[in-house]
Amino acid sequence: MSTASPSDLASIPLFGSLSESELAEVAGWFEVRDVGPGVRLVGEGTTGSAFFVLSAGEVAVTAGGEEVASLGPGDFFGEMALLGPGRRQATVTTAVPSRVLVLFGDDFRRLQASHPGIAVQIDAAVRKRRDQLEAARSS
Repeated sequence: MSTASPSDLASIPLFGSLSESELAEVAGWFEVRDVGPGVRLVGEGTTGSAFFVLSAGEVAVTAGGEEVASLGPGDFFGEMALLGPGRRQATVTTAVPSRVLVLFGDDFRRLQASHPGIAVQIDAAVRKRRDQLEAARSS
């Protein structure tokens, strides 16, 4: 496994507020993983301890067997299990060859604590995604 570089994070909107030195610090917390198509990165109902940022590629997000979202470069996922009940709320599977940046629980909490602006963006995404999941489950 290799560690992310500042340039891996520089194009990601979530990290747009960080200075070059902050990007260098945060990049070292992420592992880079290149994965093929059809790889299940997280499974609905499983325990989650990692946060993912999609650097390249595309993933399908399914809940209850229904596709609820498609995510592309710059999007992130996995935060709901870390911030909520600890269980994955959806399954995320690569649709094409993809590159993901992976951050594990302790480093995720360090990211939130040291960069409150990023924590606010992640919290906003959690609220939006929770609403989307509830809407999908009730339809």
